[in-house]
This record gives sequence, C-alpha cells and structure tokens, in this order.
Amino acid sequence: MDNELIPRQPTEVGRPDILNRMLEMIRPVWRGRSLIERVVRLLPVDPSSACQRLFNASIHDLREKVKVAGIDIAIEAAKLNKLPPIEKPEDIDAYSTAKLIELCYKMGLLNRPEWRKMTRVYEIRRDLEHEDAEYEAGLEDCFYIFKTCIEIVLSKDPIQLLRVTDVKDVVEKPSAIVATEELLLDYKHTPQTRKKDILMFLISAALDESNPDIVRQNSFEFLKELEELTEPAVKIEIAGHIQERIGRRRQLDLLHAKVAFACGALPYLKQAIVKDFFIEYYKKLQKVGYRWDKYKEHGPFLEELEDIGGLEYCPTEVRPYILKWMVLAYIGERGGYGYYGSNRPVFYSNTAAPMIDRIIRKIGTVAIEGFQQLSDDKDIKAAISNKNVARRFERLMDIAENIESE
Repeated sequence: MDNELIPRQPTEVGRPDILNRMLEMIRPVWRGRSLIERVVRLLPVDPSSACQRLFNASIHDLREKVKVAGIDIAIEAAKLNKLPPIEKPEDIDAYSTAKLIELCYKMGLLNRPEWRKMTRVYEIRRDLEHEDAEYEAGLEDCFYIFKTCIEIVLSKDPIQLLRVTDVKDVVEKPSAIVATEELLLDYKHTPQTRKKDILMFLISAALDESNPDIVRQNSFEFLKELEELTEPAVKIEIAGHIQERIGRRRQLDLLHAKVAFACGALPYLKQAIVKDFFIEYYKKLQKVGYRWDKYKEHGPFLEELEDIGGLEYCPTEVRPYILKWMVLAYIGERGGYGYYGSNRPVFYSNTAAPMIDRIIRKIGTVAIEGFQQLSDDKDIKAAISNKNVARRFERLMDIAENIESE
C-alpha cells in the first residue's frame, strides 16, 4: 500500500521524496485536516497555490497557539508592544497576519530568527497573491514557504506558557524538587514580564521566614535552575526589586545576597552595598583566622561564599584581602612535628582546602593576577620560605592556570 502523502512525480517545488518527509513532520492533528489535504492535492499541479494554503494553515495554527498560551499573556503582550488591543479570544481571530506574527514573537511563541523567517514568508506569500508579468514565484520562493511553515509552526506542539500558580504548586510540594525539562522549556518560552512575576514570587517565598524550610529551599533551588534561562533585562528589574526589599537599611545580608546570586541579580545590585557586604564578610574571616587548627569553623564561612558565587562578584577593592586569606588557609604552615605531624610536612585546613580549590577554579585568570601580587606579600613570602608550603602555593597557581587554558 502506498503511504506517500504526494505522488512521486516531478513538480516545480522540488523533489517529491523531500516534500514527503517534510509533510510527515506536520503534527497529526493538522495532517488530517482538509486544508492540508488540499495542499497535498495542489502540490503536483499548482505549487504556488499549495504553498499559499500551507501558509494559511500555519497562521491558523499560530492563532490557536496564542489561545493555548493564554489570553492574559496575549493581552499583556499586545499592551506592552502597542499592538491592536485584545480583550477576548475572538480578538485574536481578527488580528491581521502581520500583527499576529509579531504578537507571537512578543509572547515568546516565536524566537527572533523564527519571527524574521515567518515575516519573510508572509512577504513572499503576499507576492504570490499578486503574480503577474512582472513577478512570478520561483522554485526557491515556494520551497522557502513550504519548509519554514512546517519546521517553525506546523511541526511544533502548542506551548503552555508557565504561570506563577504552576510554579507555586511545584515549590510547595512537601519534598525536594528537581525542575523537569518540560518545565524549563516552558519557562524559556515565557515572556519577560511573566518571568519577572515568577522570579518575584520565588524570591518572596525563599525570603519568607514563615514558610516551611522545604518551601524556601525549593524556591532557592528553582531560582538557580532558571537563572541561565533569564534575560539580562529581567535580571536588572529583579535587582531593583531586591534593592527595594533591602530598603532603607541599605545593608545587604547573607540571605538576600544568596537569593540575588541564585537568580542572577547580584551583579546588578548597587555596588556600594555589595562592597559593604564583602567587607563585613572579610572581617568575619579575619576573626576566625586562616590557621589549620580552625578547620571546623572554616566550612560554614566558605559555604556562604560559595552560595554567593565565590569571588566572581566580589569588588576589586576587597577581593585581594579575601584572596590572601584563602591562600594562607590553603598553603598552611610547616608541619612535621607532634604526634600527627610525622607524616604531614605541611599543616593546613583539610576543610578549607577543597572549597578554596573550587572557588579558585571559578575565577581562573583573576586568581592568577592576584597570586602574582601576593607573591610579594610579607606574610605569603614568610610562609612559602618552607619548600613544602611553597609547593602548595605553586599547586594553587596551577589550578588557576589550568582553568585559564581550558
């Protein structure tokens, strides 16, 4: 039995086997509709008309996808981008083709390259409607319409854009969560205004001390998962929101710093308060000290530093001081004495060393520059006068250099 969608005979559009493979990409819900059936019948005899009808099908599909995504998002996108107003689903049906394509782009249903391609298809289709002696559709025009409409629209399922209530249901589960690929994809395609609402909810949930610990932790982990999928413009707005939460205290505490880093807003906060935060953090490190016998206290403090990105966003005025503390904690001091020292030529903090290793790996080149300056520091020079301690300093240099070369 022949399962081909179009006959295997030469056409003006292109090779039948290629077109058949393309047609098979169309979602089953559309492949059986009469509009697509007409496209199949027209392709061998009138490819220009077939492509126009395929484009019409893709525009109809986009209207349905806008409704699936949510009338509230469509209303918001139209208002923010000065498109024709939308009040009810029927208004979407009345949208012109050009405005609909733009609306889909602003809603996040089409990315920028897809928007540009669909706009070009619309222009070609408009030309096809007015073919005359001066313009006649060529092979490349028809094939472009055929390929673009199927790959960008008709082959893809509708996107259910993420809502704040969807996120709320997830983070309030009584167990630790892991963001699914489907959920992350939904967030990726969500408009920036909705992303901001979602992040603001998660920040509030993570900071609310009245929430159960599991809800706060889930919210925090969710923020970290979404960070890479959030545009800089959204992060800047969220930084302003966090800045408002800090309020007149004008002092960044650890909890707000952790949340700001998790969602990618930390580098967009006012640098004055970020600097003050790291100065206070350094004072705490000084109080604990870097000597190996304080290893039990090193863990919690360095965990805090890792939770805010290590030294990545530490202001340049403060970074050298914290880096020096870390170097001294890592390289340690001359060992070889006492009951436990016979097999340990160097005493250093076993707790701090692996954490410092991770922090240094993240800043690479910055660490190398800092090490070069610290090599002349009197405390560092005194410590590395011992050859075994010097080897640990060289190892720290190697860690940073290897990251730079990767």
